[in-house]
Amino acid sequence: MSEALARLAYQAALWLLTPFYLLRLWRRGAKEALYRHAVGERLGFYKSAAEPGRLWIHAVSLGETRAASALVDALRARDPALKFLLTHSTATGREAGQALLREGDAQAWLPYDTPGAVRRFLRHWRPRQGVLMETEVWPTLQREAEKAGLPMVLANARLSEKSLRQGRRLAALMRPAARRMTLALAQTEADAERIRAMGMARVEVAGNLKYDIAMDPALIARGQAWAALLDRPVLMLAVSREGEEKALLHDWVKLPAPRPLLAIVPRHPQRFDEIAALIQAAGLTLARRSQWGDEPPPEALTVDVWLGDSMREMPLYYGLASVALLGGSFAPLGGQNLIEAAACGCPVLAGPHTFNFAEATELAIAAGAARRCADLSDAVAQGLALCGDTVSRQTMAARAQAFSRAHQGAAARMAVALLSIIP
Repeated sequence: MSEALARLAYQAALWLLTPFYLLRLWRRGAKEALYRHAVGERLGFYKSAAEPGRLWIHAVSLGETRAASALVDALRARDPALKFLLTHSTATGREAGQALLREGDAQAWLPYDTPGAVRRFLRHWRPRQGVLMETEVWPTLQREAEKAGLPMVLANARLSEKSLRQGRRLAALMRPAARRMTLALAQTEADAERIRAMGMARVEVAGNLKYDIAMDPALIARGQAWAALLDRPVLMLAVSREGEEKALLHDWVKLPAPRPLLAIVPRHPQRFDEIAALIQAAGLTLARRSQWGDEPPPEALTVDVWLGDSMREMPLYYGLASVALLGGSFAPLGGQNLIEAAACGCPVLAGPHTFNFAEATELAIAAGAARRCADLSDAVAQGLALCGDTVSRQTMAARAQAFSRAHQGAAARMAVALLSIIP
């Protein structure tokens, strides 16, 4: 299929799906109100005045926004006069992005990838450079940016083998989009090779920004203080995904007492109530983080399960946990990022599915900061053993922090690269 025909089919599909996309956003807004905020921006209509010349960074969701925070800090350190435009696609990303804004910065939703919406976005904001975080390559956006003379960079770029196969199946659409990127700053050499295979001409290996994210020491200390209030260790399922919580609870209720405190921190906030219901349906007593402030009440110290139903408190949870089971890695979902856990000194047990963060996981395992488990039942067994082995747990914690420190520096390298090509 030719590029023109593929692009026409893609655009027609988006136009047809636009009403359903907007309806889905409105429905999600019933639980997360921010999805109903400034809906017109999704179509490229912006009410606020726009000063041209900002450096535009698109961070689709929470993880990408946290990674972008390290890059923003590094860029500001080298050019304090820079003004930023931050765009997002999810409510969690936009909420986290608000903390990065300073006077003169702006924030908006990235529009749907239709020609009209993208052109309105670019005309309104007139950025001097566009930076897309990690995997965000959009065919229409790339084409319109090229026509507008806007240099586009893929930062903290990663591409799994699975995504490469998908990209090749859509080669008529995705290869031209990739070729239009000015620069890709890849996390690893393996990512760089796959990105080059998609057609990007200039690809450099810069490392992973997530090693440079500053962990809040006050949150870590609070989590450690909560752990000291308990008379038992804490086994945590961190950043869990669909299906993992139910499988864990199925195994957990079979364990004899006394058990560690089980903590579950779901990846998506819209699932908090669903997971609370699962815990109670399993016959386990529950305390929800959202129900107290700086310190858990006495009754929370004796329950079976804590539900981490709060946002931007992962350092607290890693400070609390004796051992963390890596969410997303016990189902074929690719795993979540374990770098934050390592920076907080929390030992990690990963399942078999970590293709989204393959190199970081393997490096952490090689460094003694994490271990690979065959499945969730194996992870529970290994987690219980570590909970009872203080020496091994402390050794893993120290190795985790050393591993995190050893891989820092990507933010500085990316800032230098971006400023070298900024108009």
